[in-house]
Amino acid sequence: MGAVAEYDRRLFGRLARSRRAVPGLRRLSRAADHGVLWAGVAGALAVSGDRTARRAALRGMGALGLASAAANVAAKAAVRRPRPLLDEVPLVRQLLRQPLTSSFPSGHAASAAAFATGVAIESPVLGLLVAPVAAAVAASRVYVGVHYPSDVLAGAALGGGLALLTLRWWPRRSDAPAAVAPPGLAAPALPGGRGLTVVVNPHSGQNGLPAPVQPEPVADQLRELLPEAEILVAGPEEDLADLVKRAVEQARGAGGALGVCGGDGTVNLAATAAHRAELPLAVFPGGTLNHFAADLGVPDLRAAAEAVESGSAVGVDLAMANDGEERAYFLNTFSIGIYPELVRVRERHEKRLGKWPALALALAEVLRSAEPTHLSVSGVPRTLWLLFAGNGRYEPAGFAPTHRGSLADGRLDIRAVDGSAPFARTRLLAAFLTGTLGTSRVYREARLTTLDLTDLRGVTDFSVDGEVRPAPERLRLTKPGRPLTVYRPSVE
Repeated sequence: MGAVAEYDRRLFGRLARSRRAVPGLRRLSRAADHGVLWAGVAGALAVSGDRTARRAALRGMGALGLASAAANVAAKAAVRRPRPLLDEVPLVRQLLRQPLTSSFPSGHAASAAAFATGVAIESPVLGLLVAPVAAAVAASRVYVGVHYPSDVLAGAALGGGLALLTLRWWPRRSDAPAAVAPPGLAAPALPGGRGLTVVVNPHSGQNGLPAPVQPEPVADQLRELLPEAEILVAGPEEDLADLVKRAVEQARGAGGALGVCGGDGTVNLAATAAHRAELPLAVFPGGTLNHFAADLGVPDLRAAAEAVESGSAVGVDLAMANDGEERAYFLNTFSIGIYPELVRVRERHEKRLGKWPALALALAEVLRSAEPTHLSVSGVPRTLWLLFAGNGRYEPAGFAPTHRGSLADGRLDIRAVDGSAPFARTRLLAAFLTGTLGTSRVYREARLTTLDLTDLRGVTDFSVDGEVRPAPERLRLTKPGRPLTVYRPSVE
C-alpha cells in the first residue's frame, strides 16, 4: 500500500504542476455538489414523456442515493485519508470552499458513476450521452486538487458496482408488451373513432399530484386523432361513475366501444363497466403511472387511436374480489395490510430519492407504527403485514412488483409477509435491504386460481388498483371466465 500511495502522490503532483486550464471543469465540479447536476438531468429525463427515459432517471437517482451513502458516510468514516496539499495546484483551478471530509473515496466520482451506470442499464443510448459528463465530473476532482487519482478510481468503481447491484432488487424491464389472449368479443374497426365514446378524467394522479397531461390538451389531442369520437371530460364536481355509465349507454347505442383516458383507478372503473356491458375497451394513457397501459403495450394516445381505427384488439384477464353480493374487479392489484400505505409513502419520496431508496425509507417508516392484520387465508388463521394479489404474475419477486410478462395467464400472483414470526419487522427490513426477501421465512408467494379470505372483522379496508374500499367479512379472489377485450396495436 505504501508504494501505491507514493505513486498516487507523484501522479497527483504531476497533474497539479500542469499549468493547462480546462475551461468549465471547475464549474462542472461545483455543479455536481450534493447531486444537483444529476438531479437536473434526471428531471429532464423524467419530463421527456418517454417511459424508458423515466425508468433510467429513477434507477440513476436510486443508484446515486446508494453510492452517496456508501461513499460519503461509510467509506469516508472508515478510511479517513487526508486531502491532498494544494501547494502546487494553480489558484485558478482551486475551489473557493475546500471540503473537510476524508479524501477516500471520491463521493462525486461515486455519484457520477452510479448515475451514469444506472441510466445505461435502462438505456444504453442515454448512458452513452451521460457517460462523458460523469467522466468529466470524476476527473474534475483531481483537477481542482481535492482528490488523489486513486480516490476517484475507487469512488467510480464503488458507484458503478452499486448501480449494477440495483438489478438484484429491480431487474431490468423488457419493453416488449405482455402476452395476451384472443379477444372475447368482436372489436369493430372505428375509422376516425366513429362509435367510440371516451371518458377523460383530468384529475387522475397520485397523492394529489397533477396528471402528466392537462385536461384540455389531452382532450384536444384525442379529438385531433379521432375526430368522430365522442369525448366526455369529467368536471371537478362530476361523479365519474355516472359519466362512465352515460358513456357506456352511448357506446352501446352506437354499436361501438368504450374509451377511457386517466390513471389506473379510472381505467379500473371503465374496465368494470365495459366487462359488464360486453363492450370492447380502448385505454388512452393519461394518469401518473399507467401500469396497465404499459403492460398492455399502449405507450401513448396515438398508439391507442391507431388500434381503435384498425380494430386491433386482444383479450386480457380481469380479476375480482367477490364478497358474495358485490364484485370489485381489478386489472392490476389487490392488497390488504400495509401495502397501500407503503406505496403512498414510497411515492412521496420517490422523486427525490429514486424508487428503491424511497421504498426502503417507506418500509422503515410504515413498519415503525403499523400493526399486522389478523385474518384467515384458505381457512387458516394468519397474522400478516400485507397480502398482495396481482392479476397475473408480476416481476420482480418481493413486495415491490412493477410489471407483468402476461395479462392472460389465468392466475393470481399471491404474496404475503408474515407478521407472527419473532422479530418479523427487523427480519423483513433486513431481507429487503440485502435482496434476500425471496428466501426469507417471513415472505410467502404462490400462483393460484382462487383464494378465500375470511374472518376479516379486524380489517378496515382493502385496495384494488390503488382505490381503497371498506372490507367485508369475507372475500374470494378469483377470475371470471370471460376475458376483457381491449384495443392494442398489432405486435409483429
